[in-house]
Amino acid sequence: MPEAASIQAARTAAGTAVQATIGDSEFDRDTAVTRREPGVYDIDLTAGWTIISAVNGGYLLAVLGRALGDALPHADPFTISAHYLTASQPGPAVVRTDVVRTGRSLSTGQASLFQYDDEGREVERIRVLASYGDLDTLPDDVRTSATPPEFPPMEHCFGPEDGPTPVDGSSAITDRLKLKLDPSTLGWALGAPSGKGEMRSWFGLADGRDHDPLSLLLAVDALPPTAFELGLSGWVPTVELTVHVRCRPAPGPLRVSIKTRNLAGGFLEEDAEVWDSADRLVAQSRQLARVRLG
Repeated sequence: MPEAASIQAARTAAGTAVQATIGDSEFDRDTAVTRREPGVYDIDLTAGWTIISAVNGGYLLAVLGRALGDALPHADPFTISAHYLTASQPGPAVVRTDVVRTGRSLSTGQASLFQYDDEGREVERIRVLASYGDLDTLPDDVRTSATPPEFPPMEHCFGPEDGPTPVDGSSAITDRLKLKLDPSTLGWALGAPSGKGEMRSWFGLADGRDHDPLSLLLAVDALPPTAFELGLSGWVPTVELTVHVRCRPAPGPLRVSIKTRNLAGGFLEEDAEVWDSADRLVAQSRQLARVRLG
């Protein structure tokens, strides 16, 4: 047994938690795609990233993001826009990619994820258009008016484990995450929503894996919907989601802040910011989602 594996086995036997690493974690295994032929990838969407029976949109975006990172000459997503066409279910899926343009600093591609109906016909679930580059080549110059969100330390925030026991299978994704929500955005859980349409949380992966650009695609869509703090309940399906990755995150937990300013016609927007442990704004997103009124 290699020395590193021996050390890990010893720690595990001693009851010491072993932190997963980028490239060797549950998230990496569950977003891994297998290239069938150039531009075509197979994956089995696992039930571990579902809410009720639907696969989480951020996880799906990471799957497509990984396939595009393989298909394009650049590895890092800079901007990725996704349209969610039909709800994805756990099980086999195929991702088809197409290189739109390649350049020195940016390359652009599109990808779609398909599953199969009861008659074996392909059904498109999600379609994305993205531009990729190399985050490590970006200049260090930052001029911003953005400031990190202010909320209590992690030990004074609350996660799913602090609430009532959920119905089995209702939100499997929470077992894969480490969420600690700002108490001031938890009124909905106590039957007293604030009406402000805000959600803030510390965010990490349950196995301790540090973050990379792909996990940022998950982070922007992993918190409870802001609709809950507007006094609404039920599923809030994503219609469209655009993510901008600004820099490679530093090791440590992320802070995610999401805000909704306008609900009209049964749709709302969610603007998210993701900050790393070095107080850098590492990702931003805007999402359009449908809500169930009444």
